[in-house]
Amino acid sequence: MAERILLIKLSALGDVIQTLPTLEAIREAHPQAEITWLVEEAAAPVLAGHPALDNILVSRRRTWVAARRSGDLAQAGREFGSLVAAIRQHPFDLVLDLQGLFKSAMWTALTRSSRKIGFDRTREFSYLALTERLPPYDPDEHAVQRYLRTAHYLGAPQGPATFRLALPLGGGGLREPPWRTLSHPLVVLHPGARWETKLWPEESFARLADELARKTGAQIVFTGSSTDRPLIGRIRSRLHRAALDLSGRTTVKELARLMYQADAVVTTDTGPMHLAAAVGAPLVALFGPTAPWRTGPFGPHQVIRTGIRCSPCFRRRCPQPECMNGIAVADVLPVVEQVLETAGRQTHRRLPPHRTGDGQFEIIVQRI
Repeated sequence: MAERILLIKLSALGDVIQTLPTLEAIREAHPQAEITWLVEEAAAPVLAGHPALDNILVSRRRTWVAARRSGDLAQAGREFGSLVAAIRQHPFDLVLDLQGLFKSAMWTALTRSSRKIGFDRTREFSYLALTERLPPYDPDEHAVQRYLRTAHYLGAPQGPATFRLALPLGGGGLREPPWRTLSHPLVVLHPGARWETKLWPEESFARLADELARKTGAQIVFTGSSTDRPLIGRIRSRLHRAALDLSGRTTVKELARLMYQADAVVTTDTGPMHLAAAVGAPLVALFGPTAPWRTGPFGPHQVIRTGIRCSPCFRRRCPQPECMNGIAVADVLPVVEQVLETAGRQTHRRLPPHRTGDGQFEIIVQRI
């Protein structure tokens, strides 16, 4: 039985969230093991305090790259060297590479482990660092199920995918926690995305917000990172009704707590979409250039897409992104209204949170 396990899933936020059921399955199969997760800094907060994890190692790759470009190499070099030393000095019994890229293969190769496990024929020849290769995965298999197959290889039983997050009770970095003060029905709109082809038109988000506020009396809250503020500002400038902008004002876990509280969440295909799904928020996801059957929200959520012939194309840029522009407000509004109506009837639509003794919630959501 493996005693020390290193799980490598570095990024991005959505990918890390979709790997959480694999962590739970491995913990179930190896209850006495010491499990460590190697993750990059942007996604690390979602793992903090996770009851199935013993240790978290953080790769600050983006910070190191920025330091190299600015010429400030000393601190980056020391941090990189410390992480390398920590990995080299730790005698892992097995390493599980779920990233399947050169950057994860590098860390896999550095470990002192006789068992280095992952999928064969992954990108950038990363499979060459492995000692045990699972058959190449079907790219159309959902990522959650794909990752779980590695846990089954390690002896985990078949069962529902379990998402567990430790979320804050208080406001953390917020002066006043929004989930204590916002009215219901509460609708969270998350319009940002890293790919420009994933964006829904600003006018469409504005019309949706106005119509929901007018027809349902919903409290509208926009969320996003600080870099999303200009986008949300332009959307809000088109509104005829009040809406709150919390972009850049929530940590990852505060955002998860807000989404858990929401009666409906509408997002593009982005990391916070998976965060909403993981906490069981009633979710409506807008898809265009990507495939929801591969990386969509896991579970019984609503996905809206045009289904035009060229979608999914997986292109980050497109002169005419009709796959997103073609989604009409009239397509989305009744779906969100139905979600709100269902949420209003189901006061216990999600598993109740378990209150921990350290000022956090543990939210447990199961999906089949």
